[in-house]
Amino acid sequence: MSSTPKIISTTELSSEDAKWITLQRIRYSDAEGKERSWEYAERKTRKSSGVDAACVMALIRSKTNAFPLSTVIIEQFRPPIGKYIIGLIDEGEAPEAAAVRELEEETGFKASSIHESSDVVVSDPGMTNANMKLIIANVELEDRMDLPQQKLDAGEFIVPRVVELAKLHDELRDYARKGFVVDARLSHLAIGFNLAQSVRQSSH
Repeated sequence: MSSTPKIISTTELSSEDAKWITLQRIRYSDAEGKERSWEYAERKTRKSSGVDAACVMALIRSKTNAFPLSTVIIEQFRPPIGKYIIGLIDEGEAPEAAAVRELEEETGFKASSIHESSDVVVSDPGMTNANMKLIIANVELEDRMDLPQQKLDAGEFIVPRVVELAKLHDELRDYARKGFVVDARLSHLAIGFNLAQSVRQSSH
C-alpha cells in the first residue's frame, strides 16, 4: 500500500546528536585584515578520497540510432525540502566507482565507460563545506530504449525517467509548473545545454 511522503515534525538538533553534519564557527580575517566570523555546516562523513559525493549524468545512446541522445533523471522525496526533487543520481564514496554502481542500482542502466570526471567542486560554499564531482557516464544500448530493472536498497523510493537531452530544459520547466523542485545541479546542466544549442544556432 503506497502513501504520499510528508513531513511529520521538525525539531532542533544539537551537534552532539547529529549523525551526518555538525555546525562550526570560523574566525577569519578579510581582505582588509578585519577579523570576522562565519557559521557553516560541516559533514562528519567525508571519506579518505576527500570527496563527499558523486553526481552522475548518463549519456544514453542507441547503437542503431533508434532514439535520440538521452539522459536519465530521478524523482525522489527529499525530507529537508519536503517535496519530490527532480535530480541526478547522488552518492557519497569514491567518485567514479560510485557513479557506475549508483547508476545501475538506481536506474538499472550499466555504464560502458566514463565520458568525463570533473574536478572537485562545491555548490553552496556560503552554507557548507560539502563538495562533489560530476561524473558523466556513457550508456550504450544495442537498439531501442528499454528501462532496466532497478536494484534499490530497502527504504529507497526512486522513480527514474528517461528524457531526450534536447528536451531536458523544457521537461524541467514542466516539472516546476507541476510543483516539483528541480535540483540546481540538474537545472544548471539543462540551462547550459540549452544555451549552447541556442548560441550554435544563432552563429549560423
